[in-house]
Amino acid sequence: MTVDDRFSQDFRDARSDQPLGKRNEIVTGPVGDWASDFSHLEPEWAADPYPIQDELRQRCPIARTERFGGGWLPTRYEDVAGIAYDTERFSSRSVIMSNFRPPGELAPIGASPPISSDPPFHHDARRLLLAAFTKTAVAKREAATRALCHELIDAMAGRDVVDAARDYAQHIPMRVIADMLGFPPEDGPRFRVFIENVLEGVNLPPEQRTERVSELFDYLHEQIRDHVGHPRDDLTTYLIDAELYGRKLDAAHVAGTIGLLLIAGIDTTWSAIGASLWHLARTPDDRERLVAEPGLLPTAMEELLRAYAPVTMARLVKEDMHWRGVEMKADDWILLSFPAANRDPAQFERAGEVVIDREVNRHAAFGLGIHRCVGSHLARMELRVALEVWLARFPSFGLADPGAVTWSTGQVRGPRTLPLRVGPAPETEGQ
Repeated sequence: MTVDDRFSQDFRDARSDQPLGKRNEIVTGPVGDWASDFSHLEPEWAADPYPIQDELRQRCPIARTERFGGGWLPTRYEDVAGIAYDTERFSSRSVIMSNFRPPGELAPIGASPPISSDPPFHHDARRLLLAAFTKTAVAKREAATRALCHELIDAMAGRDVVDAARDYAQHIPMRVIADMLGFPPEDGPRFRVFIENVLEGVNLPPEQRTERVSELFDYLHEQIRDHVGHPRDDLTTYLIDAELYGRKLDAAHVAGTIGLLLIAGIDTTWSAIGASLWHLARTPDDRERLVAEPGLLPTAMEELLRAYAPVTMARLVKEDMHWRGVEMKADDWILLSFPAANRDPAQFERAGEVVIDREVNRHAAFGLGIHRCVGSHLARMELRVALEVWLARFPSFGLADPGAVTWSTGQVRGPRTLPLRVGPAPETEGQ
């Protein structure tokens, strides 16, 4: 089979959420009791989930919902970690909790390897990506990332109020991931639509959701075919040429992995940058300290990741079982809230506070277990550079209108609108 033959299919079988298996009805609506009817899609959860999580941790540490066809929400660190490390009883074949489930036959590969893969396949699929995300590989991208941050701020010249989420935070990972994959940087606006469709459209009817996710894979198909015809030194060509078990990767594996890198690589870092700027805008003591002590930023950054961890992942129960006081059924969802785990007082002192000089900080912002984020070095670099440049160019800034800040719904939480009063942008320095 030639390379072109491998990618001559439609790719519609490579969608990350196929309309197969168990379906359920639309699941949004007011929550009466978060312990028995939770929903991560509600506006109050998006606006401020932490009081809800704190109350559940004290009253009902593993909450239940009949929405989504049935699921569980552990809020203690020990329970989140217990599930994340237990690949014998919990499957990763779908990590997005929605109103239908992909069939069990997708395991152990899943539709977006390695994040959707179970052992033993997961180990080998993940290993393919490690070289692209080492500290050494990431360091080579820092200068371009820094230049981009200055370029974005230069474009704000003359404006007293800017939207730091739309005008700054989102563009940084979009450009970095586009460069890594060899995708046109001008396609950034399309990436935003793909992210919203995949991560925030989970409550759509299955047929409509399938149609929207197909738009992503149609785009990936287009880019992959272009790379087949015009190979270059990027991650897409690498995956097209990569081998596993002595043969080239299946077309669905290539498309699924690239889709994962595009969606997860952008939204998580976009959200972390935005949440960090939101905190510093509303907490002048922390902002002023970081401006005065820039060497503290790496430590502060880890605390901001802990306090505002953007990512929640899902698992599926493999078989009926009794687990830590609750009766779980096969195919029940588990919503692994790393943000809730990161604010567990049993794991962290002053868990509900942001302590920017916290020295011991084994947070779970990048996940736990075998699926810990393969791109953590890249995300840290992007977050650090984004904050370094912003604080150097805008040492004084604040929320222009706290009520105008909006947050994404679903399993990746971060500001989507973040109006900050900054004053005129100073001249570029030290690029």
